[in-house]
Amino acid sequence: MARFTYTLAVLALLPWAVLHLLWRARRQPEYLRHWGERFGFFAAVTCPQSGIPGMQSQPAPTIWLHAVSVGETRAAQPLVAALRERYPEHRILFTHMTPTGRATSEALFGDSVERIYLPYDTPWAMRRFLRHYRPQFGLIMETELWPNLIAACRNAGVPLCLVNARLSQRSAKRYASFPALTRGALQSLAAIGAQSADDAARLTALGARSVTVTGNIKFDIEAPAEQLELGRELRARCGSRPIWLAASTREGEEALILEAWRKALHGTGPIVMQSGIPLRDGAGGTALLVIVPRHPQRFDEVARLAAERGFALQRRSENAAVAAATQVLIGDSMGEMFAFYAAADIAFIGGSLLDFGSQNLIEAAACGTPVLIGPSTRNFADAAREAVACGAARTIVDAGDLVRQVLALLADDASRRAMGAEGRAFAERHRGATVRTLEMLSSAAH
Repeated sequence: MARFTYTLAVLALLPWAVLHLLWRARRQPEYLRHWGERFGFFAAVTCPQSGIPGMQSQPAPTIWLHAVSVGETRAAQPLVAALRERYPEHRILFTHMTPTGRATSEALFGDSVERIYLPYDTPWAMRRFLRHYRPQFGLIMETELWPNLIAACRNAGVPLCLVNARLSQRSAKRYASFPALTRGALQSLAAIGAQSADDAARLTALGARSVTVTGNIKFDIEAPAEQLELGRELRARCGSRPIWLAASTREGEEALILEAWRKALHGTGPIVMQSGIPLRDGAGGTALLVIVPRHPQRFDEVARLAAERGFALQRRSENAAVAAATQVLIGDSMGEMFAFYAAADIAFIGGSLLDFGSQNLIEAAACGTPVLIGPSTRNFADAAREAVACGAARTIVDAGDLVRQVLALLADDASRRAMGAEGRAFAERHRGATVRTLEMLSSAAH
């Protein structure tokens, strides 16, 4: 009865979902593409041997991995590599919910994986999805509980596992509002690999049975050598200037950061007077702020915000040397975050200044880049707490405090080196989640 009521609610919301797609397409036209997939209609499969459309006589066995958007897709990198090694004859199918997630899988994996949008959670669309692709088993990254999808997998005999699962207190309260629906979904999963003991405890309290603490797979992501080389190139293009990075910023955060930085550069307000730290060093010149918005559809918006405040501005997409007069560089590129971390002296992690729960701080720490993080860290609560405790990261309370701490660290080479070393050690200590996840899957998915 709980799932029947849920299905009625999904059906009632489908017209709103269509309007939502059209609304999002005003800023991101990619939302207009592949609509059929969102309702369970997929392109015909072509048999590689005969080239006859629609034939599925000898399809390669499929491993299906659901990654909602950018963060989950990036986190899947070490898992995909491990799955390819263990199951070399299988094809890998990614499902996403957002165009940015789909674009990220294209940038990371190219044609080596297939990708579609996961249909909206109606029983018939999920049945069509499973009949069409016939996955041998499915993996859901982090925590996405779709009751009709989970029920369809159970009925079709497709083992479905929740991997790298995290559940904040806020999310746990939301799921607890629908106890029967949540308990039924969790108990139908073949296995659950949780990031931490706290995540495991919350999932168990909601009714989950088979929960294993496997750790956070994001610690197993290694910076590609070509990204590190690109970071050195980006650094060289900036000359010897100090660089601080605002990484994966969210809506509303850039305006606060830019205003605080404008006051510092122009010597107004309390920032410079309180810190007493110059914006210039002996040889490097004025520090450069690099802003990389989380969502590519906001690149132009953030560039406009910087221009409106009078900043001398350049964009990464210009692919040019950074002029000495440039004060802000907009990182308007995809798939280069490791390069930006490698180029920066300090990294602020976006999504933490305002109440978005923070983006991933692990990649910056693994690159040896000192981390500053704001008060909102629920998405990475354990990692943030441990990074601060070991000295790999420091907390800030607002944009003004962020600029003060940036200036203090730019003036303190020893502290930056110590934070960078602690960050690398912190990341190294937590590796191994991918191996533990595969061990869990070896029994659950067969």
